[in-house]
Formats: sequence, structure tokens, C-alpha cells
Amino acid sequence: MEQTIASGLQMKVVKSSVSRNISWKMTNSSAAVFGANPKTNSYSMFPRASYISSVKPLSCNNTSTPSKSNEFITREMSQSPESKPTLPGLPIDLRGKRAFIAGIADENGYGWAIAKSLAAAGAEILVGTWVPAMNIFETSLHRGKFDASRMQEVSSVSPTDAVFDNPEDVPEDIKANRRYAAYSNWTVQEVAECVKKDFGTIDILVHSLANGPEVTKPLLETSRKGYLAALSASSYSYVSLLKHFVPIMNPGGATISLTHNASERIIPGYGGGMSSAKAALESDTRVLAFEAGRRYKVRINTISAGPLRSRAAKAIGFVDTMIEYSINNAPLQKELAADEVGNAAAFLLSPLSSAITGSVVYVDNGLNAMGMAVDSPVFGDNNIPKDN
Repeated sequence: MEQTIASGLQMKVVKSSVSRNISWKMTNSSAAVFGANPKTNSYSMFPRASYISSVKPLSCNNTSTPSKSNEFITREMSQSPESKPTLPGLPIDLRGKRAFIAGIADENGYGWAIAKSLAAAGAEILVGTWVPAMNIFETSLHRGKFDASRMQEVSSVSPTDAVFDNPEDVPEDIKANRRYAAYSNWTVQEVAECVKKDFGTIDILVHSLANGPEVTKPLLETSRKGYLAALSASSYSYVSLLKHFVPIMNPGGATISLTHNASERIIPGYGGGMSSAKAALESDTRVLAFEAGRRYKVRINTISAGPLRSRAAKAIGFVDTMIEYSINNAPLQKELAADEVGNAAAFLLSPLSSAITGSVVYVDNGLNAMGMAVDSPVFGDNNIPKDN
């Protein structure tokens, strides 16, 4: 879907040597209006103006050796209320809202797309990145790999491992792991406490993470340890995030998680307990929606997205086959774009969906509606319409 971005943005990029942890703070002065053309890349409308200065780091920043310490802080200069443009149509306006997104490690996944859409609608973005991926993420950032996808649209990045609720849960071998030793305050409880200390409250929470160490094994060959690991990282992690973040969410806030049709349909080769984890996540969505809605006045929804060539999806080894199958059999014969999921998420996390909670929303070109594969030989010459 096309997004028309109001003009008048001015960005500044800040670099200092205080901390290794990456953090951005952004206050967006414009909202996004969503149109009907999904092929338009609206993010090219953002201006490129930037300059360098310095700013005080977050109090919960992680430190490391001086040779590896870098902090990037990106801010967008807010317009005064008097200068805000009048937007036509029905805008998704998230100005003044703050979002925490758990599970971004690169610019190719759905988490990144959601961050871009929320930022385009005016939200301030805080991002949690899996600790083992932080070094890759930082290296890519420093080398300018994200420049083309507008890194300055994202707000704050900090190490997060949603498998561990608090420091007491972390085993000694993980504490001694070199990929973890360079960071601190990365368990769910600690991250939530840091966000509360530095920002006070949030309005939006996004769960965009999953992991299954035995995902390439058939379910019948999956070990108990591998099965429970998939459930822990992919579904209970959302429960843990809600448990620690919902208390600091403003009433009327919203959260989403991400699943896909492996939770409802058989996908041969997608194992390791991941299908069970996805099914648990969707089932938990309904229960969590009731509990969080009654207690905190917060909405809980899930997006079931179609296949995407993300780094995480490539781990299962046949994502290209899944994409080809979707194109051949979905009502809309096209490859799903990450931005389409990002835009759907922006709607679900905005006041425009204020009465939607406990729902699984499909963003998959309609593939979930199909009962049979239309490219199957059983259909023969039935003259099924195809995209030419």
C-alpha cells in the first residue's frame, strides 16, 4: 500500500564513543496516509538531510572496550503544532506514541518493515535485537549497509534475549559466552526496567521473533529439548514480554505478534516444534487479549504473514519453494512484500483498530482461504484464472 508522507522532516545523526549499545530517539512530526498501490515505495519520500552533533547517552546503555564502543543516535526535528500540515483522508497518526519492537536483526524481515511503517506514521521506535545478532547488526550499521533502507527511521536498538526472563534464569555457560559477555541488561525484565527508567511508558509492543534449534527435523525426530526450546523462544517469549512491558503501557495501547500458516496447515519440512509454537502463540493471543484488556485496557492481536525471504526464513531451507507455491495458488498472484505486513501492523497498532483484539489477521495474499492447490494436476483444464 502506498504511504504519502507529510513533508517538512529534518533528521540528525549523532555519533559518540560513550557506549557500544546503539540507541536512537525519534519524535516524528508527520503521519502516514495509506492508499491503494502496494508497489510504491513511500520511504523514498523521506529527505536525506543530516548532520553530526553529540548527545547524552541512555542511562541503561551497555559498555564495552573503547575499541568497540560506538553509539548512534538519530533524531527527527519536530515541527511546532502550528506548522503541522493538514492531512487529507483518514490518516494513521501515531505521533506522540512510543513503540518497543523485539526481534529486529537486519533490514529484510517483517520486524524491520513494521518499524518503518510505525515510524512513518509518527511513532518513536525502540528496538530489541537478539544478543548474538548484535555484533552483526552493529557491523552492518557502521558499514552503511542499512543506508538504502533509511536506518534513521528507526529509533532505539538494545540487546534483548526474550528466552530469559531475568538474570537468575541465565545459565553460567551463557554468561560466559563471548557474544553475551560484551553486553548487559538484556533479559526481558532488565530491558523493561531500562525502558521504564529512560522513557517512562510505551504505547506499542511488537513481538517479531522466533527460534527453533531443530527446525529442519521432522516433528517425529524432534527431541524434547528442541521442542521446548522452540516453544520458549517463539511463543512463551511473547507472554514474558507482555508480563514485563504491559505494566508500563499506557491505557489504550496495542501489541501484536507474528505467526504464519504453519500453525494451521501442514508444511512438510517445517519441524522442530515450530508449528506447535506458532499454534500456541495464536491460541495465547485470545487469552492474553482478555487478560490484558480487562486489567490494562491494552489490545492483543496476531498477524499471520505469508512467506518472506528473510534471513530467519532461509534457515528452513525451502522458503523459495513456499513463495513460489503462494504465488501459484493464492487469490492474489504476487510475491508478498514486507512493507505490506508493516502497513497492516501499523493499522492494528493504531487507534483506527480500537475495537479489534484477540484476532489473528491474515496478511498472505489470501493463501489462508484456499482449500486446494490450484496448480494441482487434478484441476486439469478447468480454465482457472491466472496472472499473465
